[in-house]
Amino acid sequence: MSAEFDVVVIGAGPGGYVCAIRCAQLGFKTAIIEKEKPSEALV
Repeated sequence: MSAEFDVVVIGAGPGGYVCAIRCAQLGFKTAIIEKEKPSEALV
């Protein structure tokens, strides 16, 4: 599987989460990479 993103945020802590949400609100295709708690959801 290959995917292209405009923004990839490393870490889903408070700062990473806010950054990813804001980038998505601005129209960027955004992904979060989190080491501790993997998720299948994309913002």
